[in-house]
Amino acid sequence: MNYSGKIFTAAALFMTLCCANMSAQEQKPQEPAPQDSTQLREVTFSENAPMFKSSGDPKLYYIRKINVHGVKYLNPDVLKSSAGLIEGDSIYLPSNFISNAITRFWSQRFFSDVKIGAEIEGDSLDLEVFLKERPRVYNWAFEGISKGKQKDLLEKLKLKRGSELSDYVIDKNKKLIHDYWAEKGFRNTEVDVRIDNDTLRPGQAVNVTFLIDRKEKVKIGRIDFIGNTQFPDKRLRRTFKKTHQKSINIFKGAKLNESDYAADKELLIDFYNSKGYRNATIIRDSIYPINEKRLGIDLEVSEGNKYYIRNVSWVGNSVYETDALQRMFGVKTGDTYDKKTMQKRLGIGKESNPEEMSVSSLYQNEGYLMSQIEPAETIIGADSIDIEVKVFEGKQFTINNVGISGNQRVDDEVIRRELYTRPGELYNRSLLMQTIRTLGSMGHFNPETIMPDIKPVTNELVDINWPLEEQASDQFNIAGGWGSGTFVGSVGITLNNLSVKNFFKKGAWRPYPMGQNQRLSLSAQTNGTYYKAFALSFTDPWLGGKKPNSFTFSAHISEQNNAYYVWQSATQYFRTYGVAAGLGKRLNWPDPYFTFYAEASYERYNLKNWTGFVVENGNSNLLSLKLVFGRNSVDQPIYPRRGSEFSASVQATLPYSLWDGKDYSDQSMSEQDRYGWVEFHKWQFKAQWFQGFLNNSNLVLMLKAEMGYLGSYNKNKVSPFQRYEVGGDGMSGYNIYGIDIIAMRGYEDGALDPTNYYSRGYNKYTAELRYPIILKPSSQIYVLGFLEGGNAFDSWKEFSPFKIKRSAGFGVRLYLPVVGMLGIDWGYGFDPPANSTTKSGSQFHFVLGQQF
Repeated sequence: MNYSGKIFTAAALFMTLCCANMSAQEQKPQEPAPQDSTQLREVTFSENAPMFKSSGDPKLYYIRKINVHGVKYLNPDVLKSSAGLIEGDSIYLPSNFISNAITRFWSQRFFSDVKIGAEIEGDSLDLEVFLKERPRVYNWAFEGISKGKQKDLLEKLKLKRGSELSDYVIDKNKKLIHDYWAEKGFRNTEVDVRIDNDTLRPGQAVNVTFLIDRKEKVKIGRIDFIGNTQFPDKRLRRTFKKTHQKSINIFKGAKLNESDYAADKELLIDFYNSKGYRNATIIRDSIYPINEKRLGIDLEVSEGNKYYIRNVSWVGNSVYETDALQRMFGVKTGDTYDKKTMQKRLGIGKESNPEEMSVSSLYQNEGYLMSQIEPAETIIGADSIDIEVKVFEGKQFTINNVGISGNQRVDDEVIRRELYTRPGELYNRSLLMQTIRTLGSMGHFNPETIMPDIKPVTNELVDINWPLEEQASDQFNIAGGWGSGTFVGSVGITLNNLSVKNFFKKGAWRPYPMGQNQRLSLSAQTNGTYYKAFALSFTDPWLGGKKPNSFTFSAHISEQNNAYYVWQSATQYFRTYGVAAGLGKRLNWPDPYFTFYAEASYERYNLKNWTGFVVENGNSNLLSLKLVFGRNSVDQPIYPRRGSEFSASVQATLPYSLWDGKDYSDQSMSEQDRYGWVEFHKWQFKAQWFQGFLNNSNLVLMLKAEMGYLGSYNKNKVSPFQRYEVGGDGMSGYNIYGIDIIAMRGYEDGALDPTNYYSRGYNKYTAELRYPIILKPSSQIYVLGFLEGGNAFDSWKEFSPFKIKRSAGFGVRLYLPVVGMLGIDWGYGFDPPANSTTKSGSQFHFVLGQQF
């Protein structure tokens, strides 16, 4: 090339980064190295050319070509664009154009060296960009921790193979690792890094290993308060919910979590505010080491004066009378200043709860979406406060549009009919909360993520959108249990989103017609030849699709005989045939949570040579009507945090003995005549209540009580069917005589029944404390501790709600959408079972399915 008449000028900037030791992921097969962009053009001038002059008159140049050298892993065209280098552009030189481009390259953190040169010919120039990429991390690894923790850290740090190595990456991940272990109580964790060149890619790739030394776990040794005169240290420590000093209470963790500690300091101030100390503050706090295993916390507080309410006034309210608002507020002259209670009753601040009645909810439930309640406090003297509650009512909002998104399996019409927020109606927050509960109880959507998107579109109209996250709801169960001296296996399938109307629709079977929230359940139980049972049930929650009136149909058949092996013929058997149909209705009074259900059923028991039971030969018929009155305000079905559920039911047959003219006191009457038509009246009551210990708390207390009694119209014709089996877990899979199985942990199956013919009455009380481990649509896991008491009785005269057998224990529950609820409990029975003098003692129980 002829260089006469050419002027060559180059600009370069040099910078080198020193790489510290780093670390780790698993090995993969070697991949072919990316092509180096420098292979496309040979550089014909020195890289160490003089820099552009910063002085002199700027001259306009045309960028003819831009060549990028040294890039192996990145796209040269993308790099040029990100640095603002575009072929065809015009630039002035000298200027800050080159320095700006170099700065943009450095800001990407991909390079350890950046140089830019230029070859100038007349008013045109070719830019030559020399880049040296940082080495890539071929493998990340950890030393000093278990494989399980290594996997957790890889996911938490989001370490990827092929990413660039830099001091920033190393320092950031060292800090994240330290914070990870500090949250677990290892506050003295040391993290170092080892960086090794990859033997197959020297100079291009490295292997980074984080060397972790957790040291000893550090716990809080003491928490001391300074400046407190009104409350002792012990009382102030109790205001902390998650920050506790080491004590003999094993249920209180003593590790320090920075975010929990910050939240607990706010709780300390809330406590002072609730006791009248409005101006209480934390002047300073310090965390200091006591030794290698303990740290201490000092908090200096300024309590200030205790304040009392002098006057309460209201301004701005026109919709509600001041007296009505004041009655709900409930704060009067002379009361101790209590910020927490005031905010709760007004429905503002962090104490607001949309589920509870408050001044704010009065307005929100009548369409005043933009209403605001603001209490203004005026200090009078040294210990008095005047409260002026300012009410900004605004205009009533009407619902404009209601949208639904995220549903793929459930039809829009099925969801819309469950909504209490409808276009054209006034906005109502209570109906909004009721809709959240209703959608959660359907079982098709993740209840943890159901939250409406509320968007005002004008000063009087609001759109409400319901983004939904679907979860699997169909279930397939396989189980086995031991009952009546034999192993019984069971299999069942439940389709919770069936659509009967689409049975004959083309393309609807994927894998079955779905979308209408109808429920079909099929189950079978057998141990081979000795026992077998089949059951079917179908429920349509909206019969006809117009009103929430449900229809349920069920049928079952079972047989137990003495043919223990396939080649044997049965000479004894007990067969059951049953069919039932019921209608349910949602009630609007006393409130929308109430329901009523009526069911008519027929069962036929066929016995042949069935010794050991009241009836030995013949047929017994049972025609009954069942009525159930219930209420359910539970927020969600799998892990409820608040709400209650109760049901009261009665099932009765006709009193045949009143008119059939038979003398049932005659002991010579055959059992076939006595029980040809079974008669009884059966009463049952169940109630349970859920309450989180704090707002939005996952720690939940469940209290439950239930009782049942089987009565008779004639004391000489007491039904041997439809009784109760009390005790155990009910997992035997074995059920005849139409009995109801009442689980009672800490005791074996049927251990509390006073006779061999089961029980006519029972009571049961349960208290459970639950805490979740995982709450995700794919799986939900929670642990529990329980106290339980109950008993079984053979007559109403013997029945007593206070005669109970006690037990306690703990367990775990796992909910998988495909199989339903699974669980295992360990219980200890403190009392002897029926007809025994020995304590029941330790028992393990298995759970399959939701129980109530």
